[in-house]
Amino acid sequence: MSRHERPTLVQAMIRGLRGRCPHCERGALYWKYLKVEPRCQACGHDIAQYPADDGPAYFTILIVGHLLVAPLLFFPIIWQAPAAVMVPATLIPLAVATLALLPRVKGAFIGLLYALKVKEADAHLHSADLAD
Repeated sequence: MSRHERPTLVQAMIRGLRGRCPHCERGALYWKYLKVEPRCQACGHDIAQYPADDGPAYFTILIVGHLLVAPLLFFPIIWQAPAAVMVPATLIPLAVATLALLPRVKGAFIGLLYALKVKEADAHLHSADLAD
């Protein structure tokens, strides 16, 4: 890929999923657990301009709920075992899965915003903002 060629939507999302800059894939996306680098260290792209907001948390909850919680409800042991055993036995893995998945989903979400060219400066274009 040449230096000036934009990645496709899928490529940008995969780059974000890996925690890399969606523009060049060389720089890191985060400088802490969920803190986005203001600028890519490799290419200088302004990564902080993509408003991830609540989207990654919503999709993480959706994914964990469908992949872990829903199937879990079909096992009879969930309903028969004492609550003192089942609550920690289910909440701890759910919390670990959620915390492990959240940075990856946020990265993919930022990659999606990058590919769709949605920036924080575009907030005035949304109809909900005009209603205020």
